Amino acid sequence: MPENASPNFIARFQGATFDDMVEALTEGFGSFDAWRNGREKPLDWKVGFWGDERVSLVSNQDSGGWGARTTHGTPETLAIIVPRTGALDVAFGRTVAEATPGRLFLTNNLELERVSVRAAPHRSDTLSLNWTIIAQTVAAVLETPLIGPMDLVPVVDRSTAAGQLIGNLAQTMIIGMRNNGPLLHSPIAMSNLMQAFADLVVRLVPHRLSHLLDRKIHLIAPRHVRRAIEFMHANIAQPLTMQSVAEAADISIRALEVGFRAFKGTTPSGYLRTIRLQAVREDLRDPSNRQPLRDVCLKWGFVHFGRFAATYRAAYGENPSDTRRRFNR
Repeated sequence: MPENASPNFIARFQGATFDDMVEALTEGFGSFDAWRNGREKPLDWKVGFWGDERVSLVSNQDSGGWGARTTHGTPETLAIIVPRTGALDVAFGRTVAEATPGRLFLTNNLELERVSVRAAPHRSDTLSLNWTIIAQTVAAVLETPLIGPMDLVPVVDRSTAAGQLIGNLAQTMIIGMRNNGPLLHSPIAMSNLMQAFADLVVRLVPHRLSHLLDRKIHLIAPRHVRRAIEFMHANIAQPLTMQSVAEAADISIRALEVGFRAFKGTTPSGYLRTIRLQAVREDLRDPSNRQPLRDVCLKWGFVHFGRFAATYRAAYGENPSDTRRRFNR
């Protein structure tokens, strides 16, 4: 099948008005703002979507000429847009990237400023992969927590070797999910494909942490550093001193410091603080977690709330309360 081909999909909703299309897409993407020039013009649209909170597929066909932006409270995902016909312009501040057939567009959905669908026959598929899968893959592949934005290069040319690999895997997932396909009934296969896709993105698509891939090839952390990291993760919620971490790794504090600076680019205490910040963020993003913010901080070892808030804001660009508000609407 040609890379820009897309088999017919069974529409869950279809119609001719813009407002009805926005309402239908909201069920597939979550809440977003949308606009159109000439709202009275018919769109002749149809929409289909499949999947769950881990991975979902939205297929959309319309006559174009509209735009949208993500609103606060929308679940964080890696959005993979596969244009089939027409073109989309995707804006990040002053940067605008063009998504056309033959290209893939990949981004964190919360980092988008807006998406504009040009006024022409438009058809696209959008895979959405839960961002937690990406963060976990970054931690596993690069051996460092993902703090702050990943800054993925958004456009992947499918004529390149990396583009072919990523594009073919995306197409496999799309075909397997479309029209209630077999992947939706094969959780193990779906899980393996999602993990493979996340791994390819982390390794092949340039991003803010890509330099760590080259470093990892040449600088494999020694056993005592790995033992210290394992001990930190296993006891992340316990009161830890660097003396106890050094003893668990069977080295001196000085050797522990030297090892972390050489192989992790930070101090042991800095590494511990980073993984604890990540644990706090995961709790704040969990709608089922109703613990007061101070209790969440204490749970992960942050006893000075004002100092914690400043550290969190420096890492993520928002206050802890803002994170909770975005994911608990």
